[in-house]
Amino acid sequence: MSKLTCEICPHHCRLEPGQVGLCRARANVDGQVQAINYGLITSAALDPIEKKPLYHFHPGSMILSLGSFGCNLRCQFCQNWEISTAGKDDANWGRLLPEEAVELALQLQNRGNIGIAYTYNEPLVGYEFVFDCAELARAQGLKNVLVSNGCFCREPLERILPLIDAVNFDLKAFSEQFYRRIGGDLETVKAAIALAAERTHVEVTTLVIPGENDSEAEIKALAQWLAGIGRDIPLHLTRFFPRYKYNDRFPTDVQRLRKLAGIAREDLEHVYLGNC
Repeated sequence: MSKLTCEICPHHCRLEPGQVGLCRARANVDGQVQAINYGLITSAALDPIEKKPLYHFHPGSMILSLGSFGCNLRCQFCQNWEISTAGKDDANWGRLLPEEAVELALQLQNRGNIGIAYTYNEPLVGYEFVFDCAELARAQGLKNVLVSNGCFCREPLERILPLIDAVNFDLKAFSEQFYRRIGGDLETVKAAIALAAERTHVEVTTLVIPGENDSEAEIKALAQWLAGIGRDIPLHLTRFFPRYKYNDRFPTDVQRLRKLAGIAREDLEHVYLGNC
């Protein structure tokens, strides 16, 4: 049996039979690249929609949030590193198939639930599970929300976006050098945001890390670029707190964050502060 190429993200991992890709969630199994985290849930909660964060999509509602394990980036500041860096053998998971996830979402409607959010780790490394859940949820009148780093190829995004009602993209920085350090590609993420904004509701989040992506010039460039897609796209500038391998850093200064938000508001109509 020969190597297979995973076509989901720009890493295009070439996988020997049985080999697991960089994301730790996809592997060459029985002659196909499959999501080995299919239906394996590490995190589940009924969250306010604003926690995704989505401020302009059914505000005041709740959403069933599901996460698995694995990610195709390697952010040393990851807020959910315990599951994003984990694989099948070291993640604490339980099984929840798409039919069961949708049934749970329907049962939670009496608590204000509007659908399912695919979140916590990077959901699109488990592409097949998200697709199958989203298809079933849509048939039941439920909303589908995606919280993603956006570092994925155009074809799989085009296939799944018709099933997605809202996306929050985590735009890590507005620097190709920054993205190279975390194993990603800025242009791919920009293309994903632009594509999704044509098809569904989009909001964008940037975790502002002192000394990393917090220059006024970078935030200005980010806001101008996003405004070129749509001045009404909400931007969430989120305060960094020490986490994972950046555990020795200082939190983002709130006054600094407010200043950067003011700069972003010169080009965007909706800029919010998070974690303050």
